[in-house]
Amino acid sequence: MSASCWFGRGLRHLGAVLFLLISFARPALAHDEPTSFVDLKVSGQGVDASLVASVTDLAHYMPDTEPAMLLAVPLTEARRLALAELVTSRFKLGADGAPVTLRLVDMVPFADKRDLRLEFHADWTAPPKALRIESNLFPYDTRHRTYLNVYTTDKLVYQHAFENGSPPLELQVGATQGLGEVIREFVYEGIHHIFIGPDHILFVIGLLLLGGSLKHLLKIVTAFTIAHSITLCLATFRVLTPPATVIEPVIALSIVFVGAQALMGMQHRDPRLIFAFCFGLIHGFGFANVLQEMMLPPSQLGWSLFSFNAGVEIGQACIILAVAPLLSVIRKRDPKVARSVVSAAALLVTTAGAFWFFQRILP
Repeated sequence: MSASCWFGRGLRHLGAVLFLLISFARPALAHDEPTSFVDLKVSGQGVDASLVASVTDLAHYMPDTEPAMLLAVPLTEARRLALAELVTSRFKLGADGAPVTLRLVDMVPFADKRDLRLEFHADWTAPPKALRIESNLFPYDTRHRTYLNVYTTDKLVYQHAFENGSPPLELQVGATQGLGEVIREFVYEGIHHIFIGPDHILFVIGLLLLGGSLKHLLKIVTAFTIAHSITLCLATFRVLTPPATVIEPVIALSIVFVGAQALMGMQHRDPRLIFAFCFGLIHGFGFANVLQEMMLPPSQLGWSLFSFNAGVEIGQACIILAVAPLLSVIRKRDPKVARSVVSAAALLVTTAGAFWFFQRILP
């Protein structure tokens, strides 16, 4: 295969990847991954279970039910029974080897978020020693994740994320989640959050398109890392929490900026270091949204935050290691083709950012 054919195929592949990132963007905020949240509060008398889920997900399994209908509490007895059956058939709790029957006791709608909170209760005659938790709430969406918080005497002792097809979770009542488990869980969450956020991926790619020495690229990425770490901490500790309706459009604009800069080419000075730091501050708030919903364990807040940030960096490093060497090889073999590749990629990055921006500001 000739060099021109090889580069042409490479250009098409790069364009296809970027096009897929744009095409599969959800028609909402980019960080609105499909999630639900379960709180289990275990006491000597029984257990309280609270599920917060999207009415869209709940209505998917209820014939002749539109999502908005589930926000009109009180519901008919038939719909209450259908909701209770739906949840208890897909979220199962066992205590010392015996099944626990959860009883629906209340429902609270959150119309602004289009969520519904379902509250369940079960009594037991003696406190169990072990719990078995099985969750497969919304298998129709393979991306769906259910975040679990387990409390004993109002103390958060364990956190877990169920994915589609996750095995049951076995817990010893009274045991506290070890530091190693916390680190592993939140490193994974950080990596996962990078790869379900195409806007973050395109921002990092946009920073790399103009190339440069390894030392300079490391400076740019380090500036981005320092900046988003600052705002991630500020938002997680509730010092500064700007609304997602502001942050998400600005993140989209940051993609437009880096894409347009790559499209124009290098001018008198390279502004990417400044771009990376300034827009990194904004991206940090985007990263924080998922942590605020997960409710970090207070006793290990520092480690959870550090681990999540480490996971984010690992995800970014994977993107850099995949893109930067490829661009470097193309530049060395054929600078003309390299300019075409960079221009095409920059145009796609800019287009994606503009698309997300208007998507996020329009009702």
